[in-house]
Parts: sequence; C-alpha cells; structure tokens
Amino acid sequence: MRKQISSTQNPYIKELFQIKEKSRIRKKTKTFLIEGLREISLALKGGYEVHTLLVDFSIIDESTLNSLLKSTDLSIEVIEITHQIHQKLATRTTTEGILAVAKTKDLLLKTLKFKTKNPLILVAEAPEKPGNIGALLRTADAAGIDAVLIANPKTDMYNQNIIRSSVGCLFTTAIATGSTSEIIAFLKAHKINIFGAALTASVAYQTKDYTEPSAIVVGTEATGLTDEWLQNTTSNIIIPMRGAIDSMNVSVSAAIILFEAVRQRQL
Repeated sequence: MRKQISSTQNPYIKELFQIKEKSRIRKKTKTFLIEGLREISLALKGGYEVHTLLVDFSIIDESTLNSLLKSTDLSIEVIEITHQIHQKLATRTTTEGILAVAKTKDLLLKTLKFKTKNPLILVAEAPEKPGNIGALLRTADAAGIDAVLIANPKTDMYNQNIIRSSVGCLFTTAIATGSTSEIIAFLKAHKINIFGAALTASVAYQTKDYTEPSAIVVGTEATGLTDEWLQNTTSNIIIPMRGAIDSMNVSVSAAIILFEAVRQRQL
C-alpha cells in the first residue's frame, strides 16, 4: 500500500521544509528538493539519485506518474501528500503536483569530465543572484557546451530558485565549483585558453579564435572580474557597446560570446 502523509506537522515534512529553505541543512543532509515534472525528468537523465517522489493527486494523475517511473531503473518511493503539504513545499504558484527528494552531487573539479576532447567552458566568478546563475545554466545548455565552472560561489547550487530559473538545466550540463585560484590552475593544467570578459585592456570578442579548448570567463555585473583572473587570461575580450551603457546582463553577455565560439567551431 502506498504511503500517505496528510499533516504539515509530520516530522518528515518539517524536515523537507528545512531542506527547501536552508542551505546549511541541504549541505548537512546532502539532500535537496526538485519541483516539477520536467525538472525531475532532467535530473534523472543527468544521473541524479532520486529516492522519493511526493505526489499531490489533486493536480497530477496516475498515468503521468507511472510514465515518469518507467523512465528510470531507480527504485523510487512514492508518497501521496495533501494539497496543503504540496503548497508548503512548492515554490511556484503554478506547478505540476510533484516534487522529488534527491541526493546532491559534490560538484568537484577533480571529478569533472568533459564530453569532448576540445572543450568549451563557461566560468562565472562569484555570481550572487540565483536568477543569474539559472540564466547562465540555460545559456550553457542552449549552446551545448562542455561544462560550467562557478568560482567562489556565493549561493548554494541546489537553491530552489536556481533550479527554477534554470528550468532544470542545472542537471543537463557538467558543473563544478572551486576558488578562483583552483579553477585557474585547473584550466591551465588542461591547457585550456582563458578568455576574460573585461572592460579594460580588451579586444573585440569576435576577433579571437575559440576553436581550440577555451574557457569564457564572466564576472559580476557590478564589479566585473577580479585582478586574479585578468592577470591569468590568454586574452581579455569585450563586446562593443553601441548605446549609452557599457555593459549588459551577465547571461546575455555570456550567450553572445559562447554562440560566437560555437559558430566558429561549426565552420
């Protein structure tokens, strides 16, 4: 018989709410929540260990649930929850009535594997806003690049808002985190050219050759890249501005440069 939970005061539900809200608890338990059918499907395809599904049958139907379960070889526990519990654990106002409890990955540089021998990588230094991180991950997925590296992360990568704003692209691209020094050393050890997006001492981005192993490095919109990056790049690049301002949203900038790199690689 399928397990059912009907009270928001249930100890397990209270624990899941803490996991949803607090990075410290996610790190301690190595557990996080995934909301939505597409996001859960992408996590399963991305090799994430999903061990529990929480289902609100006032929203989702049995056939949809069964289709998801048939897509994986994992043995996943299904718990039927009330609409009230679902609202407590969900972050969206419109959702699909299903949440998953999954195990986090360590996202270590030493375990990172590239899908090609000529990798194209996006590096983001100290991104703070979950929405920006999510947008960068969507850009990385759209461009089909090999990896996203987050230097000096300010936000837990399993923050619900990152998963939501990335529409599940957190699970579709190889990701690793580390300090700026660690990532620079990693890129140099793998003989990957480093192109830093910067306002000073830069050349137009489209004049550079990205057909060899390349990392595109972007900083925060407020302060840009730190000196440590600028002193270790193969070249600093800039997107020429034609208006009154001197910069764009970081994910937009990353997209412009990454798709130029993809274009060159297809010639």
